[in-house]
Amino acid sequence: MPDIVAYGRKPDVYACGYCHLPNGLGRPENSSLAGLPRDYIIQQMADFKSGRRKSAEPTHLPAAAMVGVATHADDQQVRSAAAYFAGLKPKPWIRVVETATVPKTHVAGWMLVVSEPVAQKPIGHRIIETAENLERTELRDDTSGFIAYVPPGSIKRGKTLVISGGAGKTMPCAVCHGADLKGSGDVPALAGRSPSYVVRQLYDIQGSARAGAATQAMMAPVAKLTLNDMVAIAAYTSSLQP
Repeated sequence: MPDIVAYGRKPDVYACGYCHLPNGLGRPENSSLAGLPRDYIIQQMADFKSGRRKSAEPTHLPAAAMVGVATHADDQQVRSAAAYFAGLKPKPWIRVVETATVPKTHVAGWMLVVSEPVAQKPIGHRIIETAENLERTELRDDTSGFIAYVPPGSIKRGKTLVISGGAGKTMPCAVCHGADLKGSGDVPALAGRSPSYVVRQLYDIQGSARAGAATQAMMAPVAKLTLNDMVAIAAYTSSLQP
C-alpha cells in the first residue's frame, strides 16, 4: 500500500484509505475504487482538479474534499494510488434488500445511521443504504460491509432499463460497461457498486455537475431518466456480483 493511501500527506492530502478503505470498496458517501481502470482513476482526479467534476449538492463535503485532494496531490501520488486501487479485486460488499418499510435513519458521519429506538417507516421511492455493523464501520473495518434497502419491484424495473433501455428511455448499459457490467477497457464497472453512489452520479451527469471527458458519452443515456428511474437502475446494478 503506497504511503499516500495509508497516511496521506499532511496537512492538505487525506489518506485515500481513510475514506475509500484499504480494500478500496468505500462507503455510501464516496466511491468504490477497487478494480477500476488505473487511467480512469487518474482522469477522475484530473476532472476534480479542473472543476469538471463536482457534486450537484454544494454541501456534499466528500465531493468537496476530493477537489481539495486532487488539487494538492502531486502526479506521482495520484499515479501510485490509482495503481494500488486498480490492482485490488472487487468483492461482494453491499447486501440489497427489497422492502416496503425501512428503519428510521439519520445522517451521521456522512452516511445514514439507524436511529434509536428502532422504528419502521415506508421506504417510498428512496434507497436507504446503511452499515451492517455501525461500530465496525466507524472503526474503518474493511471486512464489514453495507445493506441497501430498495423499493419493492425496483430491481426488476431497473433490469429492464439496464438491459434493454426501457423502450427508448435510455440505452442498454452493456454497450459501454460490458456484457456483465463489470467494465470494459477504461469504462468503469457498475456491478455491485453502491446504489447511493450510482444515483448521485447519474443525477450529477444529468445536471452537468459532472462533465469530464469520460462522461460525455453518458449525457444521452441519462437525459430522459427520472429520479425513480435512477433509483431502479441503481437497485439492479448494486444487486449484481462485482
